[in-house]
Amino acid sequence: MSEPGPFIWHELVTPDQTSSGAFFSQLFGWTRKEVDAGSFGIYTLFQKSGRDVAGMMNPTPDTPTKGSFWHFYIAVDDIEECARQVPLLGGSVVVPPHVVPDVGRICVVADPTGAIAHLMQPLKQ
Repeated sequence: MSEPGPFIWHELVTPDQTSSGAFFSQLFGWTRKEVDAGSFGIYTLFQKSGRDVAGMMNPTPDTPTKGSFWHFYIAVDDIEECARQVPLLGGSVVVPPHVVPDVGRICVVADPTGAIAHLMQPLKQ
């Protein structure tokens, strides 16, 4: 892959975007840009010097963890192939591959111990 590392995006999932957003914005000097995410509600982009650095969203019905938490996305070249390999390696596909408009394809997997990872096949630029 052409990216400098596989960890390409960090995202905060929280039921209280107002409080969490204010806290991290003040802590890191970030600004916030809210965008309409359709049925998912508001998605907040954290920005530094006008550049997107992380995201924030409300929990969804398929969110595997309760409470607020940060998670990450790992870049992959072929998300469908990764999803096929997960059960063969003893893991499980928590959320199957699906399209996120203007972003790419994502899925959520768990390793045999239950550790969750979010995979992303970014749109080709």
